[in-house]
Amino acid sequence: MGCFISTPKDAVEYRRRPGKLGEVAVYVPGLRIPKSIDFYQHLNGSISTGLIERLSALRTRVIVMTAQEAPIETKPLRKTATQHGGSTIADLLQALEDYLPVLLGLAKDGSEVKYKVQFVWINQEDDVEETTMSNVSYEILSILHLMATLCLSEANLLLLPKASVDISHSRTPEESRRAAIDILLKAAGYLEFAVRHVLPQIAPEERRNLPIDLAEGKLRALCMQALGQGVDLQLGLAIDSPKATLAVKRRLACEMVKCWQQVTALFFITEFIFRSHHTTSLVDGWGQKHRLFIEWKYNEAKAAAYYYHGLILDEGNTEKSHGMAVASLQAAEEFLKESKKACEAFNSTPPISRNPPIWGSMKYLSEKIPKDVSSKVRINRDLYNQEKIMETAPSLPDFMIALKPDDYQLPSLDPSWSAGETI
Repeated sequence: MGCFISTPKDAVEYRRRPGKLGEVAVYVPGLRIPKSIDFYQHLNGSISTGLIERLSALRTRVIVMTAQEAPIETKPLRKTATQHGGSTIADLLQALEDYLPVLLGLAKDGSEVKYKVQFVWINQEDDVEETTMSNVSYEILSILHLMATLCLSEANLLLLPKASVDISHSRTPEESRRAAIDILLKAAGYLEFAVRHVLPQIAPEERRNLPIDLAEGKLRALCMQALGQGVDLQLGLAIDSPKATLAVKRRLACEMVKCWQQVTALFFITEFIFRSHHTTSLVDGWGQKHRLFIEWKYNEAKAAAYYYHGLILDEGNTEKSHGMAVASLQAAEEFLKESKKACEAFNSTPPISRNPPIWGSMKYLSEKIPKDVSSKVRINRDLYNQEKIMETAPSLPDFMIALKPDDYQLPSLDPSWSAGETI
């Protein structure tokens, strides 16, 4: 049961460091890329030649397609239909789903081959170029992370405006948002399963050698981030619905705050712990980009929550409630300003990105918050003395996050393992 981390010279040519990302609606971490390995060297004599050939062929297909997909991350408008009628992302997801049932044969309880193969993946947010582990659970973990990353990329592409030829061309904006929510929940499901069921299969001492891309806190943060963006889309749909009440919108906005609050805590605690246990630094490109995205979205969420909380407080009939309403609305305006600053910093930080035109919940709120704050503050200050206006914003109500990750389960073991050879 071995584990080691290496930084060979040839890893650099595989590692993608894009200069530009294009437009970003959903943050997509850099794709971790698998490197070629020799299954024959590690498994010859332990399993049939047919199974070795099948594992090798399936993993090679994943390697080739991932290497092709990595640049597409930086050029979202290239998400075109393939010659087989699907999308490049869908084809890669299918390749991973084809590989998993065969790979799982190496992970069977009591299997002597579980620790024989040295699996190698190129990292993105970690300063170590690549991580090698002789543990099939590391390979499964890396695959689930890649599947989640691809889902985030697919959700991002669904939400970008004016995509040339993509999977959203036949959908209305509302349908695209609903489809993106489903995809985000699928990504969260992969990540939640990875944390609950795959990470525990890796010994604690080995887990400390995982790249930060796969650290438990980062996986949990990415899972919660997918939920947070899903709630944001729900809020946008509620804003567009004449049936949605202020109470519903406030609840969704407060749930979104809770999501991003947890993302922030998990992300920064994980980075602190990682730095305290490793001599290597973290790659500024993806890591700093991710930090700024979290700051941007957390401020947006707080702006929305304080805005709707302020509107509900303003419906009260007391001086106190009106004073609290003004303080809440002013807080909303401040958080909106901070979110715009964080957005600008995010887009200007390498790899450089472009923010798509304002859409969804923020298209409405970026117009309504300044207008309503100005009018509500003026009205209430005319009615009451300045002393009645609170200096600090009131606490937001606490709501449980209703949106949950999909319930993902690993596929059944491929029948070729029962036969002892490929079909």
